[in-house]
Amino acid sequence: MSPDETPHGKTETKLIYMANQIATFFKTQPANEAVQGVATHINKFWEPRMRRQLFAIIDHGDSGLSPLVLEAASLIHRPAPAEEVKSA
Repeated sequence: MSPDETPHGKTETKLIYMANQIATFFKTQPANEAVQGVATHINKFWEPRMRRQLFAIIDHGDSGLSPLVLEAASLIHRPAPAEEVKSA
């Protein structure tokens, strides 16, 4: 199955892949450090639009995201909805 044939669109598939790569990097660390590492990396290097899309994937469920990414989600800064950003 190609990435375009997944239940997610191309952008979502790429974000899932990227988030899972980050989790793979950090999973060799102790659990609490790994969770914090994933969250810190995403907070530091992902722009709000990417984090907004990540949370849309998480909120939808059955995401294909690593359990480590899902655990780190509570530490990732959730940006304001796009509508609020446009009107500000």
